[in-house]
Amino acid sequence: MLTRKQKELLDYLTAHAEKSEVSPSFDEMRDALGLASKSGIHRLVSGLEERGYIRRLANRARAIEILKPVTLAAADLGRSVAAAADAVSLPLLGKIAAGTPIEALSDPSNQLEVPASMLGRGEHFALEIVGDSMMEAGILDGDTVVIERAETANHGDIVVALIQKQEATLKTLLKEPGRIGLQAENPRYETRYFQTDDVEVQGRLTGLIRKY
Repeated sequence: MLTRKQKELLDYLTAHAEKSEVSPSFDEMRDALGLASKSGIHRLVSGLEERGYIRRLANRARAIEILKPVTLAAADLGRSVAAAADAVSLPLLGKIAAGTPIEALSDPSNQLEVPASMLGRGEHFALEIVGDSMMEAGILDGDTVVIERAETANHGDIVVALIQKQEATLKTLLKEPGRIGLQAENPRYETRYFQTDDVEVQGRLTGLIRKY
């Protein structure tokens, strides 16, 4: 399932490919989607590539191959909706900040039905997003994110991080020598750095649900 921003980028790339054999630059993609920085575009491109919609050609500059055009993306979305009948109930633990960190929440009393195709093999839970700091990664205020429980993550993963055992936030994880960075995907917010022991990864982002 594509996020709104991923769908917008795929639309743009498909239309551009019909007019030119040269793929647009990251600056052009950023301007077309109205984003403030290229970091959000890098993440959107990576997301489309991971989902099999595009492929970056390593031996050519500015070369992106469209593997699934917009029509197939829409069909995939339709199949995702149909797959909701094969749903799994996840604990909706509460709200988490994509902005200023808020108190960690762990209320398992609420449940959320999500398509089974959205889940991997591990244990999962859901959280509602509050704030706009991850907007350039396509994660908006009011969205619900699906998280796979994990204690470790790779540099650049979007994670649920517990700060000093008190505050929980959803950010991009930066691993640097002797410290951990929690990076927002919105230029209005600064990257926050902590001692390694002050940040605990509680899960990795695997899916997103948006109500219109």
